[in-house]
Amino acid sequence: MKKEDKSIVISQLTETVKEYPNFYLTDIEALNAEKTSKLRRECFKQEIKLVVVKNNLLKKALENVEGDFSPLQIALKGNTAVMFSQTANAPARLIKEFTKGAKKGEIAKPELKAAYVQESFYVGAENLEALVNIKSKNELIGDVIALLQSPAKNVISALQSSGQTIHGLLKTLEER
Repeated sequence: MKKEDKSIVISQLTETVKEYPNFYLTDIEALNAEKTSKLRRECFKQEIKLVVVKNNLLKKALENVEGDFSPLQIALKGNTAVMFSQTANAPARLIKEFTKGAKKGEIAKPELKAAYVQESFYVGAENLEALVNIKSKNELIGDVIALLQSPAKNVISALQSSGQTIHGLLKTLEER
């Protein structure tokens, strides 16, 4: 690859890393063509950008991004594919779902090497379950709304059960 081509790839990777707040480093080397196509389709459906990269070019791209990405250096060996996502746990869920059928003792592919999620580093496949359980922004907003609505639902329920009279309202407020 020519030096000019490398610099173009590095700048494209740099822009992609800046665009997406979360990315996962994975190994998809052992996947055959059929499984690779299936993985790419699933990534597309879930708005995950899958890019196979050369480790040195990704290292240089990460150097161009503000922040210290040195904890990921250990994972940049061998075959590397990067899953970029706006949703923190989407790639982890996809990896878990995709590897469900793996036989015992067999290394499931895609295999998580490392991840940069919500400004934190996760190195090693043992972190997959923790990444799956991270709540997305929309899930957190839903939880907060449910918590905020909960007391109001209790008051409305109490009003409905007491016959909606002023006496019932006073009784309900007294009990509270």
